[in-house]
Amino acid sequence: MNQRLILDATDNAILQLLQADGRMTTAELARAISMSASSTADRVRRLTDLGAIQGYRAVIDPAALGYTLTAFVRLRLTTPAGKQFYDLLDCTPQIMEAHHVTGEDCFLLKVIARSMPDLEDLTNRLATFGHVTTNLAFRSPVRDRAIPPSADGDDLVAETVARTSDRH
Repeated sequence: MNQRLILDATDNAILQLLQADGRMTTAELARAISMSASSTADRVRRLTDLGAIQGYRAVIDPAALGYTLTAFVRLRLTTPAGKQFYDLLDCTPQIMEAHHVTGEDCFLLKVIARSMPDLEDLTNRLATFGHVTTNLAFRSPVRDRAIPPSADGDDLVAETVARTSDRH
């Protein structure tokens, strides 16, 4: 989705509520926004079709699965990114995010690793494409923050979300 959607307060409330609890049933969502379940389901379907809702997933703690290190890897490519580079990004599940960025570096990657040797192996594979700079995260006080309501919404969104949060 590359174009900006115009969302009303109800759309924004739905998005905020689903970000807070993606397992919320249509009936619960409908009650929270004071709409019928069928109208709410139609809204969610429309938001999905428009690309505002891209999917649902469980949020997993990497440390619980043994990935105790989080690092940000800056990569300054020596040649333009080609198929081999993008294949490496695609087939390396420890690369959690990859961003093509401005500045001296070309890419900023968020990676997880089980150990320092695991991280070293990953950065060595990336170094075949250019200069690597790695920063380890000590902790992440803000993670997976919900995207704020669109500028088109109004204060109804905050009120609806606050009212629903108080009930849970």
